[in-house]
Amino acid sequence: MRAEKSGKNNRYKMIFLVSIMAGLIVTAGCSKTSEDKVKGSKTQSRMTQEDSEQWEKAQTTPYDRYPETVTYTLAQMSGANNSNMPQGATYEDNAYTRYLKEMLNIQNENTYMESEDRYNEFVNVLIKDRTLPDVMVISDKNTLDEMVENDLVEDLTDVYNCCTSDKIKEMYDSYGAELLDSVRYDGRLMAMPETVIDHGPCLLWLRKDWMEQLGLEEPESLEDAFNIIEEFQKNRMGAEDGENPIGLVCDTSLVGTTSSSYSVDPVFQEFGANPQRWQRSEDGRIVYGSLTEETKDALQYLNKLYERGILDQNFALRASNNLRDLVVNGKCGAFFGLWWTPNNPLMEEHEKNPESDWEPYYFPADMKTASETYASFRDNKYVVVRKGYEHPEIVMKILSVLFDYTRYEADDAEEVNSYFALNVDPTARPLVINVDYNEATYKVTEDMQKVIAGKMREEELSAIEKSYYSACMNYLKGKNVTGEDWAAYKSRISAVGVLVEAHYQPPGKIYLETSDLEVPQMLQTLERDAFIQIIMGRQPLSYFDEFVQEWYAQGGTQLLQNIRDNCDE
Repeated sequence: MRAEKSGKNNRYKMIFLVSIMAGLIVTAGCSKTSEDKVKGSKTQSRMTQEDSEQWEKAQTTPYDRYPETVTYTLAQMSGANNSNMPQGATYEDNAYTRYLKEMLNIQNENTYMESEDRYNEFVNVLIKDRTLPDVMVISDKNTLDEMVENDLVEDLTDVYNCCTSDKIKEMYDSYGAELLDSVRYDGRLMAMPETVIDHGPCLLWLRKDWMEQLGLEEPESLEDAFNIIEEFQKNRMGAEDGENPIGLVCDTSLVGTTSSSYSVDPVFQEFGANPQRWQRSEDGRIVYGSLTEETKDALQYLNKLYERGILDQNFALRASNNLRDLVVNGKCGAFFGLWWTPNNPLMEEHEKNPESDWEPYYFPADMKTASETYASFRDNKYVVVRKGYEHPEIVMKILSVLFDYTRYEADDAEEVNSYFALNVDPTARPLVINVDYNEATYKVTEDMQKVIAGKMREEELSAIEKSYYSACMNYLKGKNVTGEDWAAYKSRISAVGVLVEAHYQPPGKIYLETSDLEVPQMLQTLERDAFIQIIMGRQPLSYFDEFVQEWYAQGGTQLLQNIRDNCDE
């Protein structure tokens, strides 16, 4: 691979020989003068003034086009089903890459490619062998720390300042200073982080068509909803002869992340519990949320749900793929999921059974305690540029075009924006991250609701909002409705609409360093096993206290002390 890499770098140098000799590279910053960039009498004699100005503009602005095609090698994360791209599209030739080629004159070469489930392992090999592509996305902060420590990535401070659009900077600012500070080392910006927009709380998704068949009223509380699921069980909804009916589908991790469904977060929240999160208790001390009395109370309630048959009796044996299969094959009628659940997995289930009707319900928790919880950047993705690559500014230009220009200014980006309504996976993009305002999800729905209500003109919608609005209107008209239309309406109008109507506000986040928050795998396993045994009744509730003592004894005491010391307690 080193030989191949060397060959590619030589080819890039040949392509840009003129500009390199002219000193136009902005790796060292955008503050270089024109004189600095066009030194060398031989080069000056070959380069026109117009060429010189075009290269300088391209390397110091968000949108100006390179006078010659700039190619870059890319570590591409491939998604399932070709990332759900339209037939004929590839990772090097799709709506995103074609638009970037037309506007900026850049082209990705995905010589480094791996499936999503093996991508992180693949990245570790590239880092170990020092065979990095020009641009790549990494999936955890520890990897970024290692790359910076070993001087493998380019400093992006100056190119961020001059080659990032104002709106992209506003998007990052909407998360507070902590987001960009998390990728600054000695004050220098060494990566571009993904903006993990607020996904809101978990909603309870219920088969409304089953409720109608059984003559059940819509739930007004979480307990009402559990009574409905109990009726699903008693009436064997979704079960064939010889099969046991499936209750509330639940993952063994019990609490979820921004990339998973099937948790029971709302049950814990109902008791003011924050398992698997660090929090500040009423006495001002930092504690691990899984060890609190509130978590113990929630586990007792979950045990009662299990005994009533409401919680899936085989949840401890289910793999994540099996959970999805239960939904897609119509075997269950209830699970907790985020607002985008209609896109995955419900769209596939709806296409198999168009008569099914899933409805989201939101039950704000009346928490017994208000705890200040901490977050980390451990779930973020980061874009890095190989140390020494000639055009580090290319990352800023891509972000500015895909997440600003095509959404807010362009009048020729219909194909790009149609990918959102078509449910094309983010892995189709050259950079597999998202950049948007913190509350973008709710803003899109609010604007569409205004247009539907006649309080705003469709022309005032942004390009991405128009794409979703078109799909939603097609669903409402009821003619030639596609699965994507159904999913767009159920997610953007039904699900997010429930949160908007409830005046949901994203909670403020307080960040600690990833390494300080990470709980060792041994303690995670100890916790998961103890919780499952209590829920299933294999251990009494009093076993929770034994688990807490064991957690501290197996390294939890030192871990907690390290965190408290870090917070200057």
